[in-house]
Amino acid sequence: MAFDAFYLSAVLGEMEEKCQQARVEKIFQPSRDTLIFLLRCKEGREKLLIAANPTAPRLHLTTASPENPPEPPMFCMLLRKHLMGARLSAISQTPMERAVEFTFDCTDEMGYPIRKKLVVELMGRTCNVYLLGPEDRILDCLRRVGLDETSRPALPGLHYQPPRRVEKQDPRSLSQEGFVGLLRGPGADILADRLMDALGGLSPLVCREAALYAAGDVDARVDGLDPDTAAEKLSRFFGDAFSAPAPWYWSAPDGTPKQFAFCPIHEYGQCQKAESFSALLDRFYTLRDRKDAMRQKGQALRKTVQNSCQRLKRKLSLQEKELAATLDRERLRQLGDILTANIHRIQKGQTTIRCEDFYDEDMKEIDIPLSPILSPQQNAAKFYKDYSRMKNAQKELTRQLELGTEELSYLESVLEELNRAQTDGELEEIRQELYAGGYVRMDSARKRMKTARLSPMRFESTDGFPIYVGRNNRQNDELTFRLARKDDIWCHASKVHGSHVIISCGGKTPPDNTVTQAAQLAAYYAESTGGQNIPVDVTTVKQVKKVPSGKPGMVIYHTYRTAIVNPYPDVRIDPLNAEATGE
Repeated sequence: MAFDAFYLSAVLGEMEEKCQQARVEKIFQPSRDTLIFLLRCKEGREKLLIAANPTAPRLHLTTASPENPPEPPMFCMLLRKHLMGARLSAISQTPMERAVEFTFDCTDEMGYPIRKKLVVELMGRTCNVYLLGPEDRILDCLRRVGLDETSRPALPGLHYQPPRRVEKQDPRSLSQEGFVGLLRGPGADILADRLMDALGGLSPLVCREAALYAAGDVDARVDGLDPDTAAEKLSRFFGDAFSAPAPWYWSAPDGTPKQFAFCPIHEYGQCQKAESFSALLDRFYTLRDRKDAMRQKGQALRKTVQNSCQRLKRKLSLQEKELAATLDRERLRQLGDILTANIHRIQKGQTTIRCEDFYDEDMKEIDIPLSPILSPQQNAAKFYKDYSRMKNAQKELTRQLELGTEELSYLESVLEELNRAQTDGELEEIRQELYAGGYVRMDSARKRMKTARLSPMRFESTDGFPIYVGRNNRQNDELTFRLARKDDIWCHASKVHGSHVIISCGGKTPPDNTVTQAAQLAAYYAESTGGQNIPVDVTTVKQVKKVPSGKPGMVIYHTYRTAIVNPYPDVRIDPLNAEATGE
């Protein structure tokens, strides 16, 4: 990601257009590092999000409405006291730095006009938000820093100290001759690193993109370049980037933004242009935060399933070793035959006997161990008994291995479901499924709790055919064996865990384009997501059978055709039917 000083500058430019002279209506603090200001602007209401999180600092307009704590934190209450009803009169940014100063016109306790400032610093570990009164004295801050902790203490009553000036060159003011001097002077050997060290306000992503544009390689070395040619390209790159900045992003196959910048980025492939800088940030972090939250909520379930998988793998490994030992049982029967043929030579109390091995072509003599406490007949019978025991063990171990392999496959499919879960309802359905299988426990309160039942995800092909996708194993069973008709089309990624995908044909034959789109969805909602050329099995629902006494979602089918597709969904979701519905 590239939330650098120049991307922040573009966000502030959008804010100045929408929020000029806006009035503060409400202030929220949904988490320790996040503030949300509800602003009443000329053209409606806007929400300003400030996240002073050292791992993901950002500032932008948002449409999200995160849940607020029952009791507002102290800093939130202080901001409400000083800034509620205040008018935003000015927005300024520290040059080449991720620091913003918001100036508010308010009134003091006596009703006299007063000017206060909200300073937001989004520089990594030093992220902080300051509320300043007259003479730039700190009224309070999000993170208090003691006098003995740093050279820039942050405590109420102290004068605010702005961050140190960036001792780097401004890329907007560099001419072509300036870039020539930068390339010919001392510095890092890699072009991207030299740009990062010499130019201020840029992220590593933008510096690598500049190197790719100027030298054709993000890892290009300075000593292998022609300074004049490379400087001319760098001057052109930054000139175009700063003259008309725009929100660009590179996305994953599902359309989720993975990298963003204020200029086009081609390091990872084809990039796309977003509608606005704030909207891109909002989408990027909303999706990321949602995935992180779901990962944390499902961590306990994931750990339980992973532990079960590990125990089952160890059990299967031991059973495979035992099964391998039973494959040599034929020798026991042969030794029993040899001992029976020589039983007249055995005397009670012997521990070994040397006999000719008539199963060997050369009739070599072998030593056969005996138990001195057993009679000759009992010694021979013991070999036959061990042979029968291993023969029966092979049958039972083979059956146990089949059951264990099936159970392991089921648990791995549950792990894949947990990775795909996007809502609390989906997590709860997986929990119910694991409880029914005896893998997790549930307290009495959770057992009595009624939860909304989720319906399958519904998509629509470009030809107008509904396509349904199961969210988990139990829903896969319901979708395939209860909701689908026998002549509907069934799709599933070949030989991997994934969702059942149903094309609702309604008695018609869907065109190849619809089948391809359904196969793309099956490839996308499968364990192999992220690759290309994914094999997907396609057949009719009547060809799919439930595994007898099998786990949820386990099916068998024999008549099918396989399509090779890329998991890029070319369908649109129907939001009305994708949500949970209560029963």
